[in-house]
Amino acid sequence: MKVVVLGAGVIGVSTAWFLATSGHEVVVVDRQSDVGLETSFANAGEISPGYASPWAAPGVPLKAIRWLMMAHAPLILRPKADLAMLSWFMATLRNCTGARYELNKRRMVRLAEYSRDQLIALRQETGIGYDERTKGTLQLFRKPAQLDAAAKDIEVLRADGIPFEILDRAGCLAVEPGLARSREDIAGGLRLPGDETGDCFKFTNALARLAEARGVRFEFGRRVLRLREGDRGVAAAVTDQGEIHGDAFVVALGSYSPALVRPFGLRLPVYPVKGYSLTADIAAEGLPPESTLLDETYKIAITRLGDRIRVGGMAEVSGFERTLDARRQRTLDYCLEGLFPGAADLSQATYWAGLRPMTPDGTPVVGATHVPNLYLNTGHGTLGWTMACGSGRIVADLIGGHAPGIRSDDLAIARYAR
Repeated sequence: MKVVVLGAGVIGVSTAWFLATSGHEVVVVDRQSDVGLETSFANAGEISPGYASPWAAPGVPLKAIRWLMMAHAPLILRPKADLAMLSWFMATLRNCTGARYELNKRRMVRLAEYSRDQLIALRQETGIGYDERTKGTLQLFRKPAQLDAAAKDIEVLRADGIPFEILDRAGCLAVEPGLARSREDIAGGLRLPGDETGDCFKFTNALARLAEARGVRFEFGRRVLRLREGDRGVAAAVTDQGEIHGDAFVVALGSYSPALVRPFGLRLPVYPVKGYSLTADIAAEGLPPESTLLDETYKIAITRLGDRIRVGGMAEVSGFERTLDARRQRTLDYCLEGLFPGAADLSQATYWAGLRPMTPDGTPVVGATHVPNLYLNTGHGTLGWTMACGSGRIVADLIGGHAPGIRSDDLAIARYAR
């Protein structure tokens, strides 16, 4: 079967890989000049199944108001006359209940755990390298109340059998010695020893080269304009350089996916939320993090990637605007220097902003649609790197007529019609 994958980020490339290894002829189409040049380019670098949680949670609306008032705000809202933004906001608010939070988190953790296992298997099979480290993740709490508030997440971890450790300040310093020089309050932390880290951009490029060796064809510099309908679903992807025909089509275009599938009657509730990151060289050994640290107060992740440090986070709701805001850069600097002073050479730091494709319930949209040969793999939000391999494997299995390795029916777009 010939499968056309639209999008060459980590989601699209992972999907192409699993399709190719399943015996399909695969074509990947992207408007950029190479793979991984948009949302996958400079994310926080964490592969954290246990921290896979929806943003919509009980108490979040009130927290959001406080966040907006903070000097280094983790949330930035830029309202505009945008019906899609309003609809996404309202749907997100409807998911801020205890019952929906538990439902959404459980299915996100299910997919994330499966994806981490698929990544490990892929790494063992291919020997792929991407500055990977397997030293766990530490969620850092500056206040005791933050640790108390994590109780609901800990219950889910315990129920799903995911290993975790609750640490006091001394325990946090034991797993992340660089914190010993921190000027910040440290009340404790929640550590997930099974989590990993790695450079998503390096992984995406390395996997693309492996996929090419398997026969995957990449068509770069081609903008997808629309999907042309045929007698049996989608007949072709219409690009600015002509049509690309196939037997099945996978839309993995992140925040740009909804507009492409809307003509087929698919209301895909994915909206862009901008995130920021900085990347800097390590200044001296013993000072940077050993793995990933999640700063619960500012919603910032600080990750070691080989001889570099990546700091990423924040959520700016401003549509498809991608400008680098100097104030957000200062927030990244502030969090890094506050927790790991002197660890990085910030004078040479590079900054980046990208659009995360967010769903109202936090769960990505992965699976078939009512159009016979049209599949979706999008809406992963901040967890595209964490969920890429599992999502790609699920879509490949569905296209091939095989039962996925985990339950996946509640990941498809049909869940929004219920």
